[in-house]
Amino acid sequence: MPFSKSYAKVCCLILLILVSVWSTATETKNEEEINTLEKPLYTPFIERYVLDELKQLRTDLANTKHELMQQILDREHTSVDRAVTYATDTVTYFFYLIAGVSSILVLVGWTSIRDIKEKVQSIADEKIHNLVTEYEARLDAIEQQLKQKTRHIEENRDEIELTQEVQSLWLRAQQENSAANRIAIYDQILKLKPEDCEALTYKADSVLELNEPQWAVNLCNQALTIDPGNSHAFYQLACAHTVMGYYEDAIDYLSEAIALSETFRDDIETDPALVELRELESFKNMLNKGSSAS
Repeated sequence: MPFSKSYAKVCCLILLILVSVWSTATETKNEEEINTLEKPLYTPFIERYVLDELKQLRTDLANTKHELMQQILDREHTSVDRAVTYATDTVTYFFYLIAGVSSILVLVGWTSIRDIKEKVQSIADEKIHNLVTEYEARLDAIEQQLKQKTRHIEENRDEIELTQEVQSLWLRAQQENSAANRIAIYDQILKLKPEDCEALTYKADSVLELNEPQWAVNLCNQALTIDPGNSHAFYQLACAHTVMGYYEDAIDYLSEAIALSETFRDDIETDPALVELRELESFKNMLNKGSSAS
């Protein structure tokens, strides 16, 4: 029994080492391929290939873990079988001993021999019951661990598939020239991830192209409800209020956007949606104030 447990532990350790070496070799190979690239991978086909490779790598790792857990379970089953066999053989030999002693004590009286037999049998039954109960508890614990691992693997696989599908939709939206078609793609992304603030704000940008500023305001407010510090939502609110003629509100929203992210300062000077603000004194003061603060 101790030898079997030690053998199972050694096998598990060897499998874990092999998985680690395989993962390290795979990462080294990927780094070498990346370092030898002659041009950047910007096409969606390459990104899709990388995502597929990542999915396959995680699937292989999950399968390896599952096989390892299955081997551990098989080892435990074998240990239980050996333990039960050992207990049965021990009880059998013990009864042989009792039979030999009982043949000597037969002259004493049948009642005494029967009492010895019943006592020995009750003790043996109790030992066997305790042994079986202990191993049943161990098997239940292993089964619960396997179920938990399987559930985690399924959740990770679903998350990978969802991420891959959303990434594909974002690539389609970037290649789409029609604002209406982009809005339809953003709706698909929001159907998969209802709390995607980025999809809400980019949808608001496309809605502004269709001259629907109030719709854009509603979308930005939804994004700010999810993420109150979303700078892109404040910037789109500024654009929408500029289109509606609420210039002071637009300048306030621009101030919020710049305070959260200085990258919008360059967009302000080139965005055609903000042309009406550039001649306002409050707009210039806002830019100057931001520049002096930085």
